Amino acid sequence: MSNLTRSQSGKHVVLSGGVGGAKLVKGLTSFLSPTELMIIGNVGDDFEYWGLYISPDLDTLLYTLSNRVNHETGWGRQCETWGVLKEMTELGRDAWFRLGDRDLAVHLERTRRLNTGDQLSTITRDFCSEFGLTHNITPSTDDRLRTIVGTEKYGELGFQDYFVRLQCEPLVHSLRYEGAQSARLHSDLETALQSPALNSLIIAPSNPFLSVAPILAISSFKESLANRNFPCIAISPLVGSKAFKGPTAKIMTELGYEISSFAVASYYSSNLIDAIIIDSTDIDVVSRIEDLGIKVFTTDISMHTLEDKIRLGQHVVSCIESMQKR
Repeated sequence: MSNLTRSQSGKHVVLSGGVGGAKLVKGLTSFLSPTELMIIGNVGDDFEYWGLYISPDLDTLLYTLSNRVNHETGWGRQCETWGVLKEMTELGRDAWFRLGDRDLAVHLERTRRLNTGDQLSTITRDFCSEFGLTHNITPSTDDRLRTIVGTEKYGELGFQDYFVRLQCEPLVHSLRYEGAQSARLHSDLETALQSPALNSLIIAPSNPFLSVAPILAISSFKESLANRNFPCIAISPLVGSKAFKGPTAKIMTELGYEISSFAVASYYSSNLIDAIIIDSTDIDVVSRIEDLGIKVFTTDISMHTLEDKIRLGQHVVSCIESMQKR
């Protein structure tokens, strides 16, 4: 990365998965305008269920930013009803993936439009507008990209089979990102990464292996970063050895990683990130991360309230600005 002199008015790109990432994105959208923030969502979790095309991470971002998310779970819709799920169960259909009635309407419309030839990114952009958002959510690619989980007991599983149907119970020995070599990076993201106005690339505190890696695995993404002149900063999804949400710690153990923010920084490596934000309680790993050639910032990274999300988002941008002034 070369020396940077851009102002805060430039654009930031944030890579996000579902629940944890969406919280940070919510904070960022509170003070960065749509021209200052590009939101890139993971599609490695996408799958087909009941004949419908489901985009869990894109929808969690959509519902979180529009204040319609179920705050108790961090996913799905608030004030949800379950009439269709009940009827499908009585018809003897699988009901392990709980689709509420309001949520179902989104999947029906997405599937209908995909079947007419519309791109996922176009549909998602229209959903953002219809949900009253001024910020757009862009899928990392419009091509098929799937996270495949290799397990000891069941062999290879689609992500939702592992995560929801089997409740993350199987031991994981490998992960691969099907379609990553042929998938084309969304053109808006490719353009942004090559723009002299780009201030930073932000990796939200999503699961590095399940939510961020599918984006990083796209071959043209790596090519776009080859000669970058903007900083990349990640926010750890861990405090100590505990993840805020999901199977991050479990998967890290099973894949042979130490459960710590050091391991997260090491996984991303200095070839990708210039800095990482970790929790203030994790000062014991600071020197180890710095030995990797990665700058460390510490703060309270928990996001329980909207104020927490805004505070962390502002801290992220402040850290980026301090790096640009070096």
